[in-house]
Amino acid sequence: MGTLTDYNKLNGQEKAAIIMLAVGEDQVGQIFSRLDLDEIKEISQIMSGLGSVDSEVVERILREYAEQMSSAGSIVGSYDTTEQLLNRFLDDERVEAIMDEIRGPAGRTVWDKLGNVNEAVLASYLKNEYPQTVAVVLSRIRPDHAARVLANLPEDLAIEVVMRMLRMEVVQKDILADVEKTLRAEFMSNLARTNRRDNHEVMAEIFNFFDRNTEGRFMDMLEQRHKDAADKVRALMFTFEDLVKLDAAGVRALLRGLDQKQLAVALKGGSQKVKDLFFTNMSERAGKLLKEDMENMGPVRLRDVEEAQNGLVNTAKELAAQGEIFLADTKDDELVF
Repeated sequence: MGTLTDYNKLNGQEKAAIIMLAVGEDQVGQIFSRLDLDEIKEISQIMSGLGSVDSEVVERILREYAEQMSSAGSIVGSYDTTEQLLNRFLDDERVEAIMDEIRGPAGRTVWDKLGNVNEAVLASYLKNEYPQTVAVVLSRIRPDHAARVLANLPEDLAIEVVMRMLRMEVVQKDILADVEKTLRAEFMSNLARTNRRDNHEVMAEIFNFFDRNTEGRFMDMLEQRHKDAADKVRALMFTFEDLVKLDAAGVRALLRGLDQKQLAVALKGGSQKVKDLFFTNMSERAGKLLKEDMENMGPVRLRDVEEAQNGLVNTAKELAAQGEIFLADTKDDELVF
């Protein structure tokens, strides 16, 4: 293997490997501590295959790096700047895979990330896997999370997984590496893609927290600027009146977590449909007490009603995120989590 003398033939990964070899063991250790296993393997492989590198090439790379840092002054780390940097030396497919994982559930490792995935979502993916694979995954995540995932699996698969976990010995490193690779390539990247939120959806949630006057003011301004955007935001907003789309089980689950005073104030300004929904799903005695509370409180400020109604909506959204209730989409009759 000859000495590498042509700077122009180096790609970004090779330049990074040369910098790693040039800066010394202490600095490399600090850098490696911030990389995941796959990244360490990749750059190590490149380092091992470099051979001899001409001193002028090394000096030029280090000088180029120093000049970039000094000319940039302060640096900004964001999704966009990271993606732009990766695009300089990786192909589009690999950049997309890396960015998908970065945007995925928070966590340093795949197993950390799985711990932040809703149990119903994780179970939906695992139900199509071999029982042994599911057993390996559940043995690596928190026991409380594993329990919720098991409860969401089909019973015949769940009991098979339990039996595999009871008989499981130490998982071989190559098997564990294969499972991690599959999870990263198939599940995490797909999850990240599906979790990318539409800007209109984000704005609809913000609008949900406005009082009615502020909401009306902003909606009017948005309609003047961009009517289509205003229509999309309005369609995505989930309001107190949309609670009428809850089924009976959902209403009862919501009632268990509500403060009676908050409910009384919220219903005071609600439509008859919403009132009927809640009273129908309460015991006769509880309904009677609630009606008495509403009658005895007299006139209520609109701001207090809106605050109480927003509190109920937010509680419903939290229960929906936990998979305890289903909220009907305001656009149609599909169910969304």
